[in-house]
Amino acid sequence: MELDISKLNKEQKQAVTFEQGPVLIVAGAGTGKTTVITNRLAYLIQNKKAKPEEILALTFTNKAAQEMEERVDRLLPYGYIDLWISTFHSFCNRILKENALDIGLSADFKLLDETAAWLLIKQNFDRFKLNYYKPRSTPFKFINALVSHFSRCKDQGIYPEDYLEYSKKVEGEDEERIKELAEAYQSYQKLLLENNSLDFGDLINYCLELFRKRPLILKRYREQFKYILVDEFQDTNWSQYELLKILAVPKNNLFVSSDDDQSIFKFRGASFSNILQFRKDYPEAKEIVLVDNYRSCQNILDSAYKFIQLNNPNRLEYVSKVNKRLLADYKGKGIIEHLHFNTIEQELDSVINKIIELMNQDKELTFNDFAVLTRINETANAFARNCERNNIPYQFLASKGLYSKPVILDIISYFKLLDNHYESSSVYRVLSIPALKIPHEDIAKITHYSYKKFKSVYETLQELPLVEGLSQKSVNKINNLLDLIKKHTQLSSEKNVSKVLLYFLEDSGYLKYLTKLDKKENFDFLNQFFKKIKNFEESSNDPLLKGFIEEVNLELEAGEQGKIDFDPEQGPEVVRIMTVHTAKGLEFKYVFLISLVDRKFPTTNRKELIEIPEELVKDIVPKGDMHLEEERRLFYVGMTRTKKGLFLTSADDYGGKQAKKLSRFLIELGYNKEITKADKKIKLESKEQKTKSRFILPNYFSFTQLSNFRDCPLKYKFSYILRIPTKGKAVFSFGRTMHNTLFDFVGQYSDKKTNFQDLLKIYKKRWIDEWYENKSQKEEYYKTGQESLKNFYDDFLEKKSSVLLISGQPALEQKFNLKIGGYTINGAIDRIDKLDDGVEIIDYKTGSAKEKLKDDDKEQLLIYQIAAEQVFNLNPKKLTYYYLDQGKEIPFLGTEQDKEKLKEKIISQIKEIKKSNFNPTSGWQCAWCDFKNICEFARTIK
Repeated sequence: MELDISKLNKEQKQAVTFEQGPVLIVAGAGTGKTTVITNRLAYLIQNKKAKPEEILALTFTNKAAQEMEERVDRLLPYGYIDLWISTFHSFCNRILKENALDIGLSADFKLLDETAAWLLIKQNFDRFKLNYYKPRSTPFKFINALVSHFSRCKDQGIYPEDYLEYSKKVEGEDEERIKELAEAYQSYQKLLLENNSLDFGDLINYCLELFRKRPLILKRYREQFKYILVDEFQDTNWSQYELLKILAVPKNNLFVSSDDDQSIFKFRGASFSNILQFRKDYPEAKEIVLVDNYRSCQNILDSAYKFIQLNNPNRLEYVSKVNKRLLADYKGKGIIEHLHFNTIEQELDSVINKIIELMNQDKELTFNDFAVLTRINETANAFARNCERNNIPYQFLASKGLYSKPVILDIISYFKLLDNHYESSSVYRVLSIPALKIPHEDIAKITHYSYKKFKSVYETLQELPLVEGLSQKSVNKINNLLDLIKKHTQLSSEKNVSKVLLYFLEDSGYLKYLTKLDKKENFDFLNQFFKKIKNFEESSNDPLLKGFIEEVNLELEAGEQGKIDFDPEQGPEVVRIMTVHTAKGLEFKYVFLISLVDRKFPTTNRKELIEIPEELVKDIVPKGDMHLEEERRLFYVGMTRTKKGLFLTSADDYGGKQAKKLSRFLIELGYNKEITKADKKIKLESKEQKTKSRFILPNYFSFTQLSNFRDCPLKYKFSYILRIPTKGKAVFSFGRTMHNTLFDFVGQYSDKKTNFQDLLKIYKKRWIDEWYENKSQKEEYYKTGQESLKNFYDDFLEKKSSVLLISGQPALEQKFNLKIGGYTINGAIDRIDKLDDGVEIIDYKTGSAKEKLKDDDKEQLLIYQIAAEQVFNLNPKKLTYYYLDQGKEIPFLGTEQDKEKLKEKIISQIKEIKKSNFNPTSGWQCAWCDFKNICEFARTIK
């Protein structure tokens, strides 16, 4: 798919092709604002208005940034080097990493989320001279509130010195409290810097500080970013908007897309007033209103429009006299129904009934076409449990709760058992792990014995012969488990947590069990937990299991439940259950907004425990009930998620003493308490299963991906779809060490006078001390590395190698996205050197050099050659595999015929992947496969 703006409507075309200056796009729900932004980005590149790296596109979630990049990728025919599409925080993180020293920060700073900030404050609580915010009975009660308060201050660009200055002016009953807050804020900021840490608010504000204090750096980025595009502008806070304004000068090519009626993130610091402020800051700005809706039926849009007008006069439409009434492109009348019941049980059952009824009427519908939206997670939980009871496939898209997922609970319990054998609840959980297949009746006999004898469950496992009635199978399994506990307890005192996890998963058979279940969500949760462990190891001075368990326990104490990343567009066909906040940006054929009663939706206004003093607030605060108006916007977002049908449900009885009142929003829509008859349960008429598992394939492919698929499609599925964690290997640790060492040396020292000792210092610093089987193996590899580096150093100096500069930076590990047959291939070239008549592309290899390269061996460098020509516009004259162990080079250069043949092969392989069932290809390759111990199809080669 290439750029074709002929299919856009008049207003969309006008936005995409706008030339110079500030633009405010007012884009209602379903009007294609993301389409406009991505098409504009592609338009600017294809029409030579700017290079990809000269356009900055910002949004608010990693998923939105990824989706935007994927859309742009499909529109660009040749590929690209670097697209600056990211969240605000990722953008600022990148800027600070590159320029941290210029404002006195270390480039290797750690980034703390709210839970990590809570931990830091608690660990240094004596540094905070608190009185008002330190109750005697619960001294840590207000830490979360303080962290949140400091975060909101940073959203407003309020610094500790501003707060301290303000505190000097306060008199009366608030004097002591405000002074305490100001000093606590200052202590917190000092603590962050002392620990080489930043929080998310710091990313924005230190970036602002960098630009204000270092005008030459600001000038460089202003010259680089010719155009700035912002999605969901209504969700920006004061500091983020300040960042945009300072970067956009002097051309002010600032393109912002927004909808004030969908501003629903005030609790995250979003400033509703930024849209109004934009019009004041840029009175000459072009204003384009998108009203053609490509999602919903007109009667649904009309109902939503009438409803949101109750927020006047605090709406852009009212203030600016623009018409925001959405016009449906979809022809036909949608369903809008209010269903009211006696009890919550009837309400939840009837939602399921209605879903089944609609599916029986329309055989094309699947569970994917339905979403159940709630105001709070508690209501979503109730519906999820009801789906479970009724065997309805569902996905509960909560942003928290990783630690309570069964697969993660099992792992945490095993970790706690290793840390403390006598924690009986953890031992019980481990005994109950399905992979161990220990009958529940035998577990009950064990726990009964331990209770009767006043022993821990673990002590009872040590004397199984005394427990009457246990089957021999259970005794054997438990003895095997005890051997594992002994082995892994020892391992946990010596090795990093990630290794303990991987050994447990494989040794216990748990990973094999999960693989047979073939539920992608289990591996999604497992990977997120594994990432959490790796982050702990990178930030901890003592990355062993005991410290990790302590951190998890502290997180639980802080109220953290474990963050979950999810993609609602991936996975099997299921009913999606989520809060309305989570549903922002999504669409479904049928939407149910449930539990619409007083105090559930809208919720009661809960002010922040610690509010920012009004005198310090920089936002323009509109008059009126801002909480109610935000709740109304949230309800409007829920209404506009649907294409064909909107069902609004409520009940009288939610378990309290009094019958619930209807939500005021239902009354505003004209509904009353007319009881709907609770239907008997309906079954699907279709004999065929309405759900089917499906896998979402990666959007980008690489040489390694294609190679894995050639080896075995099942291996590809394990690696790139399920993403099963695997044990590392010494050869990979060593290879990464060598690559990192050479990256640092060539990048930092090639233009300076150096000696071999400089290179060895980098080698020592970059050494990855993981996955070596024993001390002697590690020493052997280390010595090999030293010898290889000596050969490399002598060769590098003798040849007087000159590394190419791209955008002022050495072309090392140069990333690219290459288009072949409409598919995107990505990769990274180790090194590009300048030659008199072109460039040399170099790929480092550890291990033995090959005597002669076969066609398959050449493919990786051939891909790099094509990328160098098409993406970087370079003229490769030499492709070189550099074998570091022997200091040997094997050069070649691909012909036009070689390149075309490889392109055809890549297209053919990707097509195979797209239609594959991922059946195994057993053979000699099984002996080297990372998954041989969990794959039932692995062939043992003697």
